[in-house]
Amino acid sequence: MAFSTPISSSYLPRVYSHLSAHDAASETKPRICLSNASSLLQCTLNYKACFPSHLEKRELYNFKVSASVTTDVLMHETPVKSSIAKGDTWSIHKFGGTCVGTAQRIQNVAEIVMEDSSERKMVVVSAMAKVTDMMYDLIDKAQSRDDSYELALDAVFEKHKLTALDLLDGDELASFLSTLSLDINNLKAMLRAIYIAGHATESFTDFVVGYGELWSAQMLSSVLRKSGVDCNWMDTREILIVTPAGSNQVDPDYAESEKRLKNWLLQNPSKAIVATGFIASTPQNIPTTLKRDGSDFSAAIMGALFRARQVTIWTDVDGVYSADPRKVSEAVILNTLSYQEAWEMSYFGANVLHPRTIIPVMRYDIPIVIRNIFNLSAPGTKICRPPVNEQDEKHKLETYVKGFATIDNLALINVEGTGMAGVPGTASAIFSTVKDVGANVIMISQASSEHSVCFAVPEKEVKAVAKALETRFRQALGAGRLSQVAVIPNCSILAAVGQKMASTPGVSATLFNALATANINIRAIAQGCSEYNITVVVKREDCVRALRAVHSRFYLSKTSIAVGIIGPGLIGATLLNQLRDQAAVLKEKSKTDLRVMGILGTRKMLLSDIGIDLSKWKELQEEKGEKADLEKFVQHVHGNHFIPNTVLVDCTASTDVADHYHDWLRTGIHVITPNKKANSGPLDKYLKLRTLQRQSFTHYFYEATVGAGLPIMHTLRDLLQTGDKIIRIEGIFSGTLSYIFNNFVDTRAFSEVVKEARAAGYTEPDPRDDLAGTDVARKVIILARECGLKLELSDIPVQSLVPDPLKATASVDDFMQQLPSFDADIANKRQAAEDAGEVLRYVGVVDVTNQKGLVELQRYNKKHPFAQLSGSDNIIAFTTERYNKQPLIVRGPGAGAEVTAGGVFSDLLRLAKNLGAPSF
Repeated sequence: MAFSTPISSSYLPRVYSHLSAHDAASETKPRICLSNASSLLQCTLNYKACFPSHLEKRELYNFKVSASVTTDVLMHETPVKSSIAKGDTWSIHKFGGTCVGTAQRIQNVAEIVMEDSSERKMVVVSAMAKVTDMMYDLIDKAQSRDDSYELALDAVFEKHKLTALDLLDGDELASFLSTLSLDINNLKAMLRAIYIAGHATESFTDFVVGYGELWSAQMLSSVLRKSGVDCNWMDTREILIVTPAGSNQVDPDYAESEKRLKNWLLQNPSKAIVATGFIASTPQNIPTTLKRDGSDFSAAIMGALFRARQVTIWTDVDGVYSADPRKVSEAVILNTLSYQEAWEMSYFGANVLHPRTIIPVMRYDIPIVIRNIFNLSAPGTKICRPPVNEQDEKHKLETYVKGFATIDNLALINVEGTGMAGVPGTASAIFSTVKDVGANVIMISQASSEHSVCFAVPEKEVKAVAKALETRFRQALGAGRLSQVAVIPNCSILAAVGQKMASTPGVSATLFNALATANINIRAIAQGCSEYNITVVVKREDCVRALRAVHSRFYLSKTSIAVGIIGPGLIGATLLNQLRDQAAVLKEKSKTDLRVMGILGTRKMLLSDIGIDLSKWKELQEEKGEKADLEKFVQHVHGNHFIPNTVLVDCTASTDVADHYHDWLRTGIHVITPNKKANSGPLDKYLKLRTLQRQSFTHYFYEATVGAGLPIMHTLRDLLQTGDKIIRIEGIFSGTLSYIFNNFVDTRAFSEVVKEARAAGYTEPDPRDDLAGTDVARKVIILARECGLKLELSDIPVQSLVPDPLKATASVDDFMQQLPSFDADIANKRQAAEDAGEVLRYVGVVDVTNQKGLVELQRYNKKHPFAQLSGSDNIIAFTTERYNKQPLIVRGPGAGAEVTAGGVFSDLLRLAKNLGAPSF
C-alpha cells in the first residue's frame, strides 16, 4: 500500500521501524488508515531515504513512498574535476537562536557577515529563538494525543511567515513562503501519524525538530542574496555524517563528510554559504542531530573541514568570564584561553563551549572567538593554542590562573578501611560498581596510603551508589577490612583553571590561603598531572564565598584589602576622595585593591557587600544609610569573606573608638589612624596594645598622629630599627601654632593673628584647644613612647598660651572678645626676643637622655632652622648618635585635611606592602 501525502524536504527517516515490539512483530496486520482518505500511512514504514542535493528537492516534493522500499539509494557523486579552495580564505561564523530571534536580528546578522572581509565565509545558524522548543513541544503534544498540536504548529508557521514578510520581497519571498507552507503541510501529516501511534522514534523526532534550522538558513541566505552577496544555503544533513557514541553524543565521520562537502561545493560554487546548525545524518542517511550545543559543534566541524582561518561563535555575552558573573560581580572577560583551559572550565560548569566543540578545531589549530552580537565593540575571548614563547612572559600567578568554575548539588562518597592498603583491584571494584549504577563520577581523590578513596557524584545519584557499594563490599565491611562507606551530602566543587598552573610555585599555596582567610573548610582536594586545574570540594553553603575569595585573590588584584572608614568628617571625607581618585591607578599599576566596604558616621553608616561607589558615597549614605552601630559595622567589614584582609581606619578623635583597637588587632583586623588617643592615653593600655601588635602579623600604623603627612614616625622607626640611638627630638608639631608665630611679627597683635588663623580654618573650632598645648603634648608622648620612654601624659609639663582668666570662659566668642586684653604680655616676650635677634616658637621636646618631655614657648636665633618656617609648616629635628653635630631635619606641611589624609593613605599603601610580614 502507498500514500500520496507529500513529505517535506528530501529526507525521510526510518520513521516507525522501532515504534514498538508489538508493531514490529507483525507485518501481516491490517494497515492503519488516516481519517483523510487522500493520505494513507503505514505504521510499520521501514525504508532508507535518498539524499539528493537541495537543487533536486523541488522535484521530490510530490513523490510516493512505498512500504516495500528497502534499497539504499546512493548519493549522486560528481567526479572531482578541480580542487576546492580550503584554508585561511574561509572564515566560519555561528549565530545562535537569540542572534536570529527576530527579523531585525537576522538583518543584523546579514550586516555582520557582509562586513567580514574574508574572501569566503560560511555562516552556521540555529533555529530562531524558542523554535526548537516549539518543535519538541509539537512532538510531545502529538504523542500525548493533545489536539492543540495543530494550533501550536500554526504558531510556528505564523512566526516564520511574519519574519519573512519583514525581511524579503519579490521572488525570494514567494519562494520561501511556498516552501514554508509545503513544509507545514508535511509536518501536519507527520504529527498526525505520531498522534495516531502515540509514539515518535528518536529519528523521527530529530527529523521534525530540524525544520527550524532549515527555515532560518533559507531566510538568512535570501537576505544576503537580496543585498548582492553570492550566497547559497546548505542543508548540512547532506554533508555531516555522524555515528552514535554513547549517551547523547555523536562522533563525526570526517572522511565521509569531507568527501560529501567537496561534491557539494562543486555543484554549488559561491563565496558565502549559510548552513544549518544542529542537524546531521547517520551513515544510513537517516536524519539526526548533534545533541547538546549542536550548532556550536556544527560550526567547529565545518571549521575543521574547511581548514578555516577562524571560527567565530556569536552569542549574547562579551566573552568568557573569569567566573560566573551571577556569583562574582567582579568577574572579568578573559582575552584568551587555551583549548585545554576552555575544555577544563566548560567541564566544571562554566558557560564557555562544550568540550566536544573544541576538538575539531584543535586538530588544525583553528582559533575560536566568542563574541557578543549585541556589543560589537567588545573584542571577545579567543580560544587558541598558547604561543610557543609563553615561557618568556613575565611570571605572575595571574598568568597561570585564568578562571574559576563551580559545580553544585554534589555529594562525596568516602570508602575507607585499613584492609584497602596494598590490595590490588579495590579501586577497580569501587568504580566498576559505580559504573553499573550508571552514575557519573565528577572527581576522585585518593590518599597515597591507599587507606581511603573519596569521589564526588551528583547528589541525585548518591543513594543508589552508596547502596550498591554497601552490597558489593558487604563481606569486607562485615569482616572489618573496610570500615565504612560514608556519604557527605550538600557539597560543591570549586575548580581553579589555568595553563601550567599546577607546576607554578605558589599557586596552590595562594589558593588555599585565600580559602583559609575566608574561613572555608576544604573537604577534598584533587589536582591532575595535566597541570590545568586544582579542584577542591567545599560545603554547598560555602561555595559562593569560596569562589569570591579565590577570584578576588587571583584575578582582581595581587593584594585586596577590605577597608572600613570610621569618621567621615573633614579628614575622613578627604581620604575617601583620595581613594576615589587613586583606586583605578592602584589596581592597574600595583595590583592593589583598596575596597571600601563601610563608612561609619556618628548617626549613620553605609555598608556594601561589594564595595561602595566613592563617587557618590555622601548621597548613598543619605539615601541608604542605616543607624550607626560600631559592632555591626566591624562585623560587616571583616566578615565579607571574599576579601582576605581587613583594615579599619579611625579618622575620629574619639577615645571610645581608640579603646577598641586591641580587640580589633586580636581578631586579625589591621588598624590605621591619625587619632592620637590610643598612643597618648594610659600607659598600661598603650603597652598592652603594642605588645599584642608585635606578637602578631596584624599591623597598626599611625603615621598621621604626629606631623600629619610628614614621615616623622616612619623616620624615627627606621632610625631605631637600624640601631641608631635617639638623644633628643625637638620640633614644632602644631600647624596652628606654627602659623600663629610665623605671622606674629612687627606690631601685629597676638589676638589679631589668632583671629586670622581661626578664619582661615587653621585652628580647632575653639582656638583654646590649640593654644592650651595639649595636642602638642600628646605628640610628644607618642614620640617619647616610641623611643622607649614610659611616660604618662601627666608627666609632660605644658606651657599653656591661654591666659588663666580665659580658661573657664563660657563660649568661644567670649574668649575671642576678651583675648585682646591679654596681648601685652606676649607682645613683651616677642619684643624681648627680637631685641636679642631671636624669634618665638612653640615647641615640643623629647629628652631621651634624661627620660623626660616638655612643651613650651622657646626662643631661637633667626638663623636657626626653626626660625625659617612659613605658613603652617612643621619641623622636627632628630639628634642621634649618627646625627649628633648636625640633627636630621624633617620639614613640611603639618596641618590640613589633605596632608593628614595623605598620611593615612600612605599607611594604607604601607599596609598593602607589609601584609604577611611580622608587625613592628
